[in-house]
Amino acid sequence: MDADDVVRLRLSQQQLRHPRAVSAEAALKNLLAVQSQEFPYARWSLAQRTAGASAADVEEAVADGRILRTHILRPTWHFVHRDDLRWLLMLSAPRLHQGNGGMYRQTGIDAEAASRSARILADAVAGGAHKTREQLALELQRHGFAAKGLELAYLIMHAEISGVLTSGIPVRSTGGALKQTYALFDERVPASADGHEHRSEALAELVRRYFLSRGPATVKDCADWSGLTVTDVRLGLGLVLEAEPDVLTAATLDGLDFYFSSAGRGPAAAPGPAAEAEGGPRVDLIQCYDEYVMGYSRSRYFLGGTAPALPERDTPMHVVLSDGRMIGSWRHDLAGGRCELDIRTRSDPGPAGHRAIDKAVTEYGRFLGTPAVRK
Repeated sequence: MDADDVVRLRLSQQQLRHPRAVSAEAALKNLLAVQSQEFPYARWSLAQRTAGASAADVEEAVADGRILRTHILRPTWHFVHRDDLRWLLMLSAPRLHQGNGGMYRQTGIDAEAASRSARILADAVAGGAHKTREQLALELQRHGFAAKGLELAYLIMHAEISGVLTSGIPVRSTGGALKQTYALFDERVPASADGHEHRSEALAELVRRYFLSRGPATVKDCADWSGLTVTDVRLGLGLVLEAEPDVLTAATLDGLDFYFSSAGRGPAAAPGPAAEAEGGPRVDLIQCYDEYVMGYSRSRYFLGGTAPALPERDTPMHVVLSDGRMIGSWRHDLAGGRCELDIRTRSDPGPAGHRAIDKAVTEYGRFLGTPAVRK
């Protein structure tokens, strides 16, 4: 295995190449969790892994509760399928609360405050009465909480991690943007979905799904992505290999051990950069928190660039890929009934590269349902 194999297999296993997922839901089930703090771009992360899902398709799945958006893993915002959230939260909640411990103390959230606020929040959204962050703040304030700034943020996050709240039906703001609402966890998440009731079962499932969807990757990559310890990931990997010895393949590159789907080996299963480029390079516009970036830590360098990165002055921060490697950055501006894309590459990609970028812009406009042009 060489660097080109890593890029080729990651593109394939993440469904940025064929065969694509049949729906945004299926793409999410493959990836298990997708970072989603920038909701407009996170919709695209799911849709571009399908045969043609639109922004409206993703929004509908979120509104229906098939796709939930909540704090989990590390923790930050993630899309998680409703069938996976309960067992995934059971596995990760203790470490999330532990990691948030300093902020809980800083904001005065002790056990009594957490318990009392959880009851208030649960009562506020019970019976399908989904509420925005601002509405929840008012409910907490009525019961004596300051519910502002970091205290509000961590009271709500504590309730999410504790299985009290999850995402509800988004509402439109006066400017037309979708706003997150919160719902009662037990009303949105099936009580017994996939049956991973024991920690060892959940651990094995997380590790299995991670390497099948993001391999080739290392144990450290999985640990940093999941927020679990390296010891836990090694334990989960051992359970997977014991139960299904043929499901994963191991290979060594750059002195690191990589694991990936045994079914994904070989050029027949995952066409390489050369095959993708028969008519020129293939360009993908991915968000800076896409799983092709955030799915890795120790081995992110195969991306060929520094991402995610904070924008400098007026610089876009999302990622332009050419045959799986970073060549620039982009962002969108929505105004006047159309989408303008600011795309900047490190060097002139040449005529074929410009054609590939134009094709990617067209695909993005199709996803949004509005004309898209390059600035």
